Amino acid sequence: MIETAKRVLRIEAAAVLALQSRIDGNFSKAVEMILACQGKVVITGMGKSGLICQKVAATMASTGTPTFFLHPAEGFHGDLGMLAKGDVVIAVSNSGETEEVCRILPVIKRMGLPLVAISGNPQSTLAIAGDVHLDISVAEEACPLGLAPTASTTATLAMGDALAVALLEARGFKEEDFAMIHPGGALGKKLLLRVEDLMHSGAEIPLVAPELLLREALFEITSKKLGVTGIADTAGKLIGVFTDGDLRRIMGEGLESLQRPICAVMTTTPKRILRRNLAAKALQIMESHSITSLFVFDDEAGEVPVGIVHLHDLLKSGVV
Repeated sequence: MIETAKRVLRIEAAAVLALQSRIDGNFSKAVEMILACQGKVVITGMGKSGLICQKVAATMASTGTPTFFLHPAEGFHGDLGMLAKGDVVIAVSNSGETEEVCRILPVIKRMGLPLVAISGNPQSTLAIAGDVHLDISVAEEACPLGLAPTASTTATLAMGDALAVALLEARGFKEEDFAMIHPGGALGKKLLLRVEDLMHSGAEIPLVAPELLLREALFEITSKKLGVTGIADTAGKLIGVFTDGDLRRIMGEGLESLQRPICAVMTTTPKRILRRNLAAKALQIMESHSITSLFVFDDEAGEVPVGIVHLHDLLKSGVV
């Protein structure tokens, strides 16, 4: 079984690597045709190829190329109405002779839609009908019977991914664009959520005066439930920070330490972040400095905090 698995992987890896030599002017033309598309990209294929087409359509759609899958059999029975002027069609068939795919080619041509043909036979009906043909032929299938599509579907998927990524780069598609169409996912949250969306503000910000005794400042730390308090001067400027971790270290010196003013034991260089920064950046700063909270400011020159964000806020939001 182990040897069989290794053989399958060798065959499929070789099938993908063989595609490199076929990335030529035809590939560039296919990308240009799709980039020039004024409508939608419609990808169609039958059977196992159809399943690969659905994945490629999903990848393209999520990377800036509006794409949907058209089942060729359903297309022949009415779903060709999904096609419109300005669309580009990508048709996939390893043999290039799949009946359901070939039957819809005349309609595609009659509508004058650009056709990207993807097949393993450059002399096939599909290849000849295409305005451009991408060759995904394989030396052998991983199936020992040579019947089940294996290496050929892997090659098709790899070619589809190559198209999607080439289009992504040609469009200048960025992380922010990806996040806009993946708002519900973890990546979307990392790229869309900003510190100001999560921070505590107003009366929720833990702040005490520098002359306040440490034992009195503990009420601010516990009541705000963030494990920290900032120390602000009379103008509201943040001049220091004191955490529950600092408290544990101070307690090692004895209970008399609680009678000291908090300014004598505070950290005078508190880490900070801007409200417009991504929440993911707040997490990065916390991790790099082994802290659990950051005071938030309007801008780089800001001295009066407008909020505070805690690691727990990031955890609840799904950024982590």
